[in-house]
Amino acid sequence: MKKLIKYLILFIIGGVSYYFIEILWRGYSHVAMFILGGLCFTSIGLIREYYSISKKTLLKQQVISCLVITVLELIFGLVLNVKFRLDIWDYSSSKFNFMGQICLTYSILWFLLSLPTIIFYDYIRYLLFGEEKPNYKLI
Repeated sequence: MKKLIKYLILFIIGGVSYYFIEILWRGYSHVAMFILGGLCFTSIGLIREYYSISKKTLLKQQVISCLVITVLELIFGLVLNVKFRLDIWDYSSSKFNFMGQICLTYSILWFLLSLPTIIFYDYIRYLLFGEEKPNYKLI
């Protein structure tokens, strides 16, 4: 039960954070972005916790996180934008896009945003849940 509460708190923090980042970036957001942001945030953290990538360099962690975010964005985009036609986002005018749901530009952005996300996630675990203090290998 304790773990469920921990991950629920982390999900909410990630969802709220992403929702507000999107408002700053685009001027608006959608409730689905809260869910996607929470899922991305906890997924990055769970991968770090359970698959020993925390021992890898931050650069490798960023690459893995970027891939996770891009795959989740594609899944959400195909369901919400293509199947249900909610038109929450559309990257079809961007170069190197796939079905207008993911594109190289935003994957690069996810790579860059994953660094503060990894650090933020680790420090939340440390400060709120008394877990191990974060330390990192840069290269």
